[in-house]
Amino acid sequence: MSHYRSNVRDIEFNLFEVLGIDRFLGSGVFSELDRDACRDILAEVARLAEGPLAASYADADRNPPVFFPGTGDVVVPESLKKSYAALRAAEWWRLEAPPELGGVPAPRTLVWAVAELLLGSNPVAHLYGTGVPFAAVVHREGTAEQRRIAAHIVERGWGATMALTEPDAGSDVGAGRARAVRQEDGTWHLEGVKRFITSGEHDLAENIVHLVLARPEGAEAVGTKGLSLFIVPKFLFDQESGEPSARNGVRATNLERKMGIKASTTCELRFGEREPAVGFLLGDVHNGIAQMFHVIEHTRMMVGLKAVAALSTGYLHALDHARTRIQSADLTRLGDRNAPKVTIVNHPDVRRSLMLTKAYAEGLRALVLYTADWQDRVAAGERTGTDVTGARAVNAFLLPIVKGVGSERSYEQLAHALQVLGGSGYLQDYPLEQYVRDTKVDTLYEGTTAIQGQDLFFRKIVRDRRAALDVVLAEIDEFLRAVGGDDRLRSEREALARARDAVAGMVEAMLGHTGRAARDPREHYKAGQHTTRLLMCAGDLMVGYLLLRQAATARRRLDQGDLSPDAHAFYVGKTAVARFFALTVLPLLDGHRAVVEAADNHLMEVPEAAF
Repeated sequence: MSHYRSNVRDIEFNLFEVLGIDRFLGSGVFSELDRDACRDILAEVARLAEGPLAASYADADRNPPVFFPGTGDVVVPESLKKSYAALRAAEWWRLEAPPELGGVPAPRTLVWAVAELLLGSNPVAHLYGTGVPFAAVVHREGTAEQRRIAAHIVERGWGATMALTEPDAGSDVGAGRARAVRQEDGTWHLEGVKRFITSGEHDLAENIVHLVLARPEGAEAVGTKGLSLFIVPKFLFDQESGEPSARNGVRATNLERKMGIKASTTCELRFGEREPAVGFLLGDVHNGIAQMFHVIEHTRMMVGLKAVAALSTGYLHALDHARTRIQSADLTRLGDRNAPKVTIVNHPDVRRSLMLTKAYAEGLRALVLYTADWQDRVAAGERTGTDVTGARAVNAFLLPIVKGVGSERSYEQLAHALQVLGGSGYLQDYPLEQYVRDTKVDTLYEGTTAIQGQDLFFRKIVRDRRAALDVVLAEIDEFLRAVGGDDRLRSEREALARARDAVAGMVEAMLGHTGRAARDPREHYKAGQHTTRLLMCAGDLMVGYLLLRQAATARRRLDQGDLSPDAHAFYVGKTAVARFFALTVLPLLDGHRAVVEAADNHLMEVPEAAF
């Protein structure tokens, strides 16, 4: 039986009943897509995800890839090869590819909905298949000749990586020392070491293309401005046909032994150690950081969604267990030895835990798809020549929340889901323990949670002069006015309004600190202590807002009546989870606001020896 349990019903609810993506369908570039077609796609992908794709999830974890130090080659387990082949053969990756590269036009909301099913089923297989979105970057940023490389990546199924991190630099990309030397034929030879490179070496594809940040000879010695982005293939190849030829001078010299996602090859790569590592300057321009951020934005969205997808299936496992596991009498029969035992879903604390996990699983899914909807607005504006500056800013504002909060809350709540299973959850008989191990990395790579918090505040709020934040807060205000006449949502509405004010108050206090930093640079410390707190609170605000939006939609549907028992239960669940989150989580934001407003620098004055 498959470990993976999808939630297509909730995905469709988000897409069609809440976000209304129908407005993008049936015309223009999406003329061949309508609601029924989208539903058929989701159903087909769910069958793939719950079947052959999920089949290797546990086996590849127990029997991970094998590294051969002498050659730097890696062999992945046969079970994973079968799942990956099924993923490639289904060709749903065409939804991600540009039409010029054989892609099928689709709204970003649908693309990310499909990605959830694949990532929840077998995240490792999906990670190996990230060549297509990377090819899109090469196609957009590259020269005419390099666009042919992008076509080879898609047509021939090449793998792809992003190579930023170096052993002594970590997240400080500007401290990287990898260098590039220009050759007479216009190519470049790269030298240096990159670490923690996902899918850096494997035998699932005939070639792997590395997008490598390096410092060209003669460029600025330090900082990100001196970095350029290079295309460095594992094998050199015929430019026209793509047929691989000689081995290029990039080799894996280590395969990390990890806590989770063990079937994903996380490699140390060395460039130019045995033979020249030939590379091509992307776009023939020195604009590496800006180009790489197109990749980073995609991967951060993907990482956040990967975590949320694991949380969703983990929650459904915990729920099924709670509905069938019989243990202890009902709490109202405390002390009654003759009281019958009940399923644990009837115990108050188990219910609390399940409802909180449900809130984050469904609320964070809503956040991902809400962010994707802003991406659709950007794309629609670009097609019509409309100014999309504001929509781009909102998308950029939401991305660190998707990645940082999505990964942190999912990891946290998966531990709660495991707890519902008791000791059984700790065993490999159930997939929860692997979900927990596989999800922890999502809080770390593509920028740790602390980095996401700093990005949110210092870049997306301070540098943006809070423009995107104010758009989102205004949208919440408008929603609160729109549902103001429904007294059944009064408590939830009041809680959301207080939470909105709490986050706005936190931002005001932190902006006050940074505003005074010109006179006293140590004022930055007061804001810096609370960037992660702000990130998490902003995430809770967005979850609360989106759950209440769903509840309002569900209320309207319940009022219409004529529902099947399953549909009625689904909509009641939407109203219940919104109320639970509003009354048990959102009030905590007032306490966080008080902490931020009382910030001082005592923490920074503690001697290191005292830690």
